[in-house]
Amino acid sequence: MNPQVWWYLSRSSGIIAWVAITLSVLWGLTLSTRLLGRTAPPAWLLDMHRFLGASAVIFTGVHIGGLVADDYLVFSWSEILIPFASPYETTAVAWGVVAFYLLIAVEISSLTMRRLPKPMWRWVHRSSWFLFVLVTVHGLQAGSDVHNVFYRWTAIISTNLVLFLTLVRVMAQNRASRRSSGSAPAKVPAGAGRS
Repeated sequence: MNPQVWWYLSRSSGIIAWVAITLSVLWGLTLSTRLLGRTAPPAWLLDMHRFLGASAVIFTGVHIGGLVADDYLVFSWSEILIPFASPYETTAVAWGVVAFYLLIAVEISSLTMRRLPKPMWRWVHRSSWFLFVLVTVHGLQAGSDVHNVFYRWTAIISTNLVLFLTLVRVMAQNRASRRSSGSAPAKVPAGAGRS
């Protein structure tokens, strides 16, 4: 067996996990901005969002397993699970460790959505934007494929798409809150209108 198989497995699964996280964030933003329509989205759209999130967790697990099994760059479990414990690309690996915990938190909140208070679920779920940022920075700083032109352009395009949809989401939310506050009836002072 090729001794570099674990390294290739780790690299490829890390890229696939990043793509799954990116697509899940883009899909979630598309659903929340209602760019696909005003009515409630069909179940398969939500299922696709959940599938992408679960795929990200699975491929992140493969990525971590490949790093531990690799003999060239030796990582211990503590170096993979504790931020700033790795001597290799310490800060870049730390972003990946924090992103891993954030990914687990977002996935658990998705699976337990009906049991969590809605504000708490929203807060945790919205942190997936930060998850995307952390994973992208981790890949660009620690990844060995950063010099690949296709990889770089994919990162640039996906980051711009996430930023664009985030702006659309924020603007739509601001517009909706202004509309709801403007539609409330004005208070009439006591005694007004009497003659």
